[in-house]
Amino acid sequence: MTRSLSVWKPVYIITPKAARTLMEIEAARTEVDGIPLQPTVEAELRRQARTRSTHYSTRIEGNRLTLAEAEKVIQGARTEFRGRERDVREVRNYWIALLRVEEWASARKPVSEVMIRRLHALVERGPRSRPTPYRDSQNVIRDSASRAVVYMPPEAHDVPGLMAAMVRWIKEAGNKGVPVPLIVGLAHYQFVTIHPYYDGNGRTARLLATYLLHLGGYGMNGFLSLEEHHASDLPGYYNALAVHPRHN
Repeated sequence: MTRSLSVWKPVYIITPKAARTLMEIEAARTEVDGIPLQPTVEAELRRQARTRSTHYSTRIEGNRLTLAEAEKVIQGARTEFRGRERDVREVRNYWIALLRVEEWASARKPVSEVMIRRLHALVERGPRSRPTPYRDSQNVIRDSASRAVVYMPPEAHDVPGLMAAMVRWIKEAGNKGVPVPLIVGLAHYQFVTIHPYYDGNGRTARLLATYLLHLGGYGMNGFLSLEEHHASDLPGYYNALAVHPRHN
C-alpha cells in the first residue's frame, strides 16, 4: 500500500457493505451521545470500559492475567502474581497510556510522530520514560508454534519516512472529510504494517486507534471497549491485518 516513503496514498474502496457499516456506526454514535445518564453512572461505565480495554488489549498479546486480576492491578491492590510480573507491568502501563490518550484527545492534541513515540514509551516502560526512538534494525514476526517467519516488516532505514507519511495522511484525510472510522482502520493497518518498534506495536496501534476515535468524535463517550471487540474474534482481527509476508 505504500508507494513512496514521503507520500502514502492508501488504495481502498467503500463497498456497499462498508457504506452500510459506516452508517450504522454513525447511528450508534448519535444514539450514545443522546443517552441521558447521571454523572456517577457515566463515570462507572467509563471505568469499566477502560478496564476491559486494558485487559483485552494486553491479552491479545499473550498477557496471562484474568479480567479480575487485571482489575486488581489497576486498582492498586497489594496482590502478588508470582512469575507474572511482566504481565502486571503491561496492564499497569496500558491503563496509564489509555488515560493519557483520553487527556490528549480532550485537549485536541494533534496526532504527531512525537505523540506516537511518547505513547509507545508509556506502553513499554511507563510514565517516566522518554519517547521511544524507532527500531534501528530488522525485526520479524514469527508463528508462536512453528517459529516460521509470518511477516517481515520494512527495513529500519525506511521506518522514519513511512511513519512521517502515515501521520501526514491522517491529518490530510481528516481535513478532506474522510470518515473517521475509515481513517482509524487504515491508520491501524498501516502502523502494524510498518511495525516501527521491536515490541509493543499491537498495543500502541490499538491505543492510537482509540485516540483517533476520541479525537474525531467517535469515542462513544468512553463506553466502548474496541479492544474487547477485537479479542472476541481474534482470527478475524488478525486476518484483517494480514499483509504479504515479504517486507515493503
